[in-house]
Amino acid sequence: MESGSSSSLASMLKKGNASSGAAALGNFCIAIIKGIAAYVTGSGTMFASTMHSIADAVNQAFVYGGSILSERKPTKRFPTGFGRLINIFCMIAVIVVSIMAYETIKEGFHLIRHPAVSHGFWLNFAVLLVSLIVDGAILFKAMKEILHETRAEGKGVGIVKTAFQNVKRAAPPTRLVFYEDLVATTGALLAIIAIVATAVADVSILDGVSAILIGMLMVGVAFRVGYDNMVGLIGVAAPLAVEEKIAAIILGDPDVTDINKMRIIQEGRFYHVDAYIELRAGLTLAVADDIKFRVRDKLLVDSDIADVTLGIIEDNGIRDWNPTPEKE
Repeated sequence: MESGSSSSLASMLKKGNASSGAAALGNFCIAIIKGIAAYVTGSGTMFASTMHSIADAVNQAFVYGGSILSERKPTKRFPTGFGRLINIFCMIAVIVVSIMAYETIKEGFHLIRHPAVSHGFWLNFAVLLVSLIVDGAILFKAMKEILHETRAEGKGVGIVKTAFQNVKRAAPPTRLVFYEDLVATTGALLAIIAIVATAVADVSILDGVSAILIGMLMVGVAFRVGYDNMVGLIGVAAPLAVEEKIAAIILGDPDVTDINKMRIIQEGRFYHVDAYIELRAGLTLAVADDIKFRVRDKLLVDSDIADVTLGIIEDNGIRDWNPTPEKE
């Protein structure tokens, strides 16, 4: 019995978003190291960086848990599934980021007014360098996850460019990890510059300025992720590229002449397709039904399509289908 339970737990954990799971673990370890360094050295920049890592670790743990729950199968009570649950978890993460950002900015202004005497330059430098490497590695993993989820292609440096181009089409947890670790990597770089400049030029005000800049970057992440997930909770149309791909599959059937209407709603990383397709004239109802089920099965081959509802009508002789222009 215990073996079956362990197997079930392992199976559930595997369904979670890989990027957010790795990011939560990595940032938790980094936060501990940074916290010790901040306590020992008294560096405001290190304190700000510690707060950022704590926020990232908590957020990404929340999101990882949410990504597992959102993979649950539809039930009689929740027939469309639990895809939007991940948006709720991401909104909780936004609240955590906002609180940490406020505390970081407040500490930055305090350090500008009352500069703290910081020491242990090499300890700070080593910890931030490790943080930069780890956050950079997590960011690169998130970029590769974006390519995997959007089925985009890129190699080497091209992965970075392709990831930025396709991030809006990635799953909510992957987007959150991408944005947060983009800021974390930038923040670690800013922190390194600040402690080096403070040590070389003895300009203590840079400690507070760096903390404020890191806090402002966190605010930017909160707004970006908050907006994306608010839209997801309302229910957003699928990206144009997804709409065109689905239309191509439908119109690729030899008996389908046109798409009369089509609506594709994105829920988490899944899509719900609702369409009326036009079939060539003169078909019996039985044959038309077979064609409808054939088209539906072709669409459901895509693992990102959760369900398909198709209506069938006879070709009206008018070209109805035009891809919807993509809106922000």
